[in-house]
Amino acid sequence: MKKLFALAAIALAAAGAQAQDFPAGKIITIVVPFAAGGPTDRVARDLAEAMRKPLDGVSIVVDNAAGAGSTIGNAKVARAKNDGYTLLLTHVGMATTPVLYRKLPYNYETDFEYLGMINDVPMTVIGKPQLEANNFKELRDWIGKTGSKVNLGNAGIGSASHLCGLLFQSELKVEMTTVPYKGTAPAIADLLGGQIDLLCDQTTNTTSQIEAKKVKPYAVTTLKRLTTPALKDIPTADESGLKGFQVTIWHGLYAPKGTPAPVLKKLNDALKVALKDPEFLKKEEGLGAVVVTDKRIEPAEHKKFVQAEVARFGPVIKAAGVYAD
Repeated sequence: MKKLFALAAIALAAAGAQAQDFPAGKIITIVVPFAAGGPTDRVARDLAEAMRKPLDGVSIVVDNAAGAGSTIGNAKVARAKNDGYTLLLTHVGMATTPVLYRKLPYNYETDFEYLGMINDVPMTVIGKPQLEANNFKELRDWIGKTGSKVNLGNAGIGSASHLCGLLFQSELKVEMTTVPYKGTAPAIADLLGGQIDLLCDQTTNTTSQIEAKKVKPYAVTTLKRLTTPALKDIPTADESGLKGFQVTIWHGLYAPKGTPAPVLKKLNDALKVALKDPEFLKKEEGLGAVVVTDKRIEPAEHKKFVQAEVARFGPVIKAAGVYAD
């Protein structure tokens, strides 16, 4: 028995020493559960660069493990060695996949260490250029008259635009005809062509179309108006009558469960430094994203927020009866 205790003590001491040396010049991999080139991938690559300095200039690479609505990449990190060298950067899907998928190969509450929130990406409600409504009030009246004949596009089941669309219909108490696409690009193409009427999607995908006046913008989904020049004159859904309506596509950083506490602290400290990096802030502003500065940067608050998001999205998804599996 004494021998077992001695071995355990040696193992713990070795793990502690290894944690103190982290990152020890080894490469850190950030797994992104979406394809390269998309909004989440861009956030990950910008964050990786910003976190290098506070982590002693270590190399940080991005691994795109896309598929199955982010669950493949999430599961990959849940099964990874818990030494701090494999991390997960994902978006609001961390809170919606537990409802959209009735069987998951991981548990969002128990298989990850929460490191902190990164940003909030607002959404915009936009319409085809031919739509007769010229403001949110007229849009609401038109939806009320047209009802289920309104074609509401989205980028696929479980996508940001799908979730925003579900909440939008729930708030308006109207069931529209939803049209899922395989990504945002084809959805916007059909919106421009008039094949669908409406789309609710991230500012990262819609700002250029709004700036070029190729679509009709009706509302942003934050409680305060945005400051981005192309979006600053668009009213919020809240001020337009949908009181309290707020949808953002946030991003967070995670590690496998059981990652040593000293490693988690170093990663969280590096994240906090990165979120104040002027170059990172500039890049996020260019994406239409708002970098988190509130208490959600702390691991416990981050997790509490995700749990609240699961509770918020759950009833809406269940009521729609649309699942990804």
